[in-house]
Amino acid sequence: MIIQRVVLNSRPGKNGVPVAENFRLEQTTLADTVQAGQVRVKTLYLSVDPYMLELVNQLCSSRAFHQSLVFQRCRMNEDTGSDYLRPWQLAEVADGGGIGVVEESQHHNLAKGDFVTSFTWPWQTAAILNGDSLQKLEPQLVNGHLSYFLGAAGITGLTALLGIREKGHVAAGANQTMVVSGAAGACGSLAGQIGRLEGCSRVVGIAGTDEKCSILVQEMGFDAAINYKKEDVAKQLRELCPGGVDVYFDNVGGNISDTVISQMNQNSHIILCGQISQYNKDVPYPPPLPPDTEKIQKERNITRERFLVLNYMDKQEASVLQLCQWIKEGKLKVRETVVEGLANIGAAFQSMMNGGNIGKQIVSISK
Repeated sequence: MIIQRVVLNSRPGKNGVPVAENFRLEQTTLADTVQAGQVRVKTLYLSVDPYMLELVNQLCSSRAFHQSLVFQRCRMNEDTGSDYLRPWQLAEVADGGGIGVVEESQHHNLAKGDFVTSFTWPWQTAAILNGDSLQKLEPQLVNGHLSYFLGAAGITGLTALLGIREKGHVAAGANQTMVVSGAAGACGSLAGQIGRLEGCSRVVGIAGTDEKCSILVQEMGFDAAINYKKEDVAKQLRELCPGGVDVYFDNVGGNISDTVISQMNQNSHIILCGQISQYNKDVPYPPPLPPDTEKIQKERNITRERFLVLNYMDKQEASVLQLCQWIKEGKLKVRETVVEGLANIGAAFQSMMNGGNIGKQIVSISK
């Protein structure tokens, strides 16, 4: 059986910017025989995420694997520095979050027609996989939107929900204001909505285009949004958050985060989700704050702790059910940027790293 796959063609380097040419589409042959315990699957959807960059360069350390969103970036580089991360190898097939349908099964718990997912799905149009490595999906939980299991009802949604619950200290009736950076991305767009659902009285997003800001307010229920490329972020925060900031869901780091931290209240909390502005820089994780910002953090007793969603997997099942319930009730709006075809996965990755996506970046492989 002839299939298509995408392999790592080159590395951008530890301080480089990924481009579509780092990946190469090629044909290969899939074995005809499915062994005991295996299944043959057709790939339906693949996920591309910021974490993939270091997987290409093999320069991922535990600083970068602070949670799944960093995983793919780590594997673009060569020296992962982590016991649980294997870098992508040149001329070998890449992998990541994926969803497919079983076409042939020799596994006792999986049957033809079952929908399944894995965090290490090969970037191929079809594959033979170990059935024990797959999780069976229930499409009715997301009204048939299978790709949601790669985003809002998957690790992305879990990161937003558990980050807020475990590190945000949000309390209903406490009149808290939340600010979200990278607010139109896969995690940020969910985090702002979940902050509201969990009890925040005001939610303000920071994004990079007028279109994104409009979507945050008109579709996602944010109270306001700031276009950091056109507006004075510090001035806008003072106007939009007159009582200061109580919870900051940080997806970007860098100058934007320094500005937000300068307006945070005493005993407030930073949910350290991502630092995408630092992802193609060789810096520790979490990146150290500038001296003036660090002084504010300490004087105001602002918490800023690493958050690894994998440390809370005992809460996964209940949390996924909560996310699915909100989705079905229309309380959690889901946005996806979908690119068609395996041949375009490199371009989708490059666009996502440059902020071209609104919501979760998905690659649709087959119907």
